[in-house]
Amino acid sequence: MPTADELLSADTVSNLARTIARASRGHRAPALLARAGNLDGLGFGARVAAVRDAVLADLPEDWPAFEAVLRTALEDPGFAGWMTFPVNEAVAVRGLAAFEPGLALLHDLTPRLTAESAVRPFLRADPGRALAVITGWTADPDPHVRRLASEGTRPRLPWAPQLPAFIADPRPAVPVLDALHRDASEYVRRSVANHLNDISRDHPGLAVDIAAGWRAGPTPATDRAPATDRVVRHGLRTLVKAGHPGALNLLGHDPEVPVTVSGPLVSTPHVAVGSYLVFDYTVTHTGALPAELVIDYVVHHVKANGTRTPKVFKLTTRRMAPGETLTGTKRHSFKPITTRRYHSGEHLVQLQVNGRVRGEAGFSLDAA
Repeated sequence: MPTADELLSADTVSNLARTIARASRGHRAPALLARAGNLDGLGFGARVAAVRDAVLADLPEDWPAFEAVLRTALEDPGFAGWMTFPVNEAVAVRGLAAFEPGLALLHDLTPRLTAESAVRPFLRADPGRALAVITGWTADPDPHVRRLASEGTRPRLPWAPQLPAFIADPRPAVPVLDALHRDASEYVRRSVANHLNDISRDHPGLAVDIAAGWRAGPTPATDRAPATDRVVRHGLRTLVKAGHPGALNLLGHDPEVPVTVSGPLVSTPHVAVGSYLVFDYTVTHTGALPAELVIDYVVHHVKANGTRTPKVFKLTTRRMAPGETLTGTKRHSFKPITTRRYHSGEHLVQLQVNGRVRGEAGFSLDAA
C-alpha cells in the first residue's frame, strides 16, 4: 500500500501550488508552498487536511472567484491525481454554502481523482437536496461520475465520514443503485456491490430484498446477466459468510443441503504467532441433485478478556454433483497484522457449509 508521502508528497503539493498560481493569473500560492516544505511526520489524513487548509488560504473566500480559479485549473491536464484530493475537500468546505454549484464542481473534478469523500458533507447537510443532484449523475456518460453517485452515497464508506442518516435508513439512496446495478462499467458495478454490502450490515432484510428485485426485474436485451449476478453475490458476501438464510437461498445455497463433513482435522494443535494453523477437511454431497456449496471456515479468536470472537474466511464456492467428495488442506496464517491483536489461549476453528456449522476443533495459540 502506498505511503502518505507517496500519495501526497512535497513535490505533489509544490506542483499543486504552481497550478493554482497559474490559474490565479500569476498570483503566488504562499500557503501551499509553505505547506509543501512542512509535511514531515503527517499521516495521509493529516496531510489532506493541512493541504486543504492551504488551498482555502490561497484561494479567494467568495465562491464565484474560488470556483473560477479551479475551473481555470481544470483546463490544465496536469491538474490531476492526488493533488486534486485536498482540493476536493476544499470544495466541500467553501462550496457547501453554494450547494448545487459546489456539487457541480465536484462532478467535474472527480474524473481527475474521485471526489467520493468530498460529496459527503453535502449529503450530511441536506440529504434530499444533495440526492436530487447526485441521482442525476447516474445517467452521466463518464463512468467516474456514475461511480461517484454510488460510492459517495455509501453509508459506511471506508476512510471517509459515515452517513448516519443513510445508516439509519438507506432507502433514499436505493434509486441510485437501481439505476447503476446493470452499468456497462465494472468499475461502477463494483461500487454498487460494495454499497449493497454496506446496507447489508445494518439492514440485512432490505439488502436481500433489493438484490431479489434486481434478479426478478425485467431483463433488457443489453443486460449482462453474469455481471448482474456478480454484483448480487459480491453485495451479499457479508450475509453469506454470516449464514443469513435469505441471502443464501437467493443465491441458490440451501442452508439445509445434505452433506457429510469430516473435519476440521487439526494437525497443529499448538500454534505460535508467526506460524500456521493447518487442518484437513472432507465434504461429501449426499443429496440426489447437484448443489451449490459455499464452504467457509470460522476462526474464533480469543480476546483480551478471555472470550472469543468469530471471523469467517472463505475456502471455496463450487457446484457439486450427487455423491461428489471434496477434500483439502488449509494453512491459516497467524503472522502479526496491524488489524488484529492476538492473545494466547484456546481457540476454535469450525467448518461452515452454506452458512451452517458442520464441524469444529480446538487448538491453542501462544501469543508470547
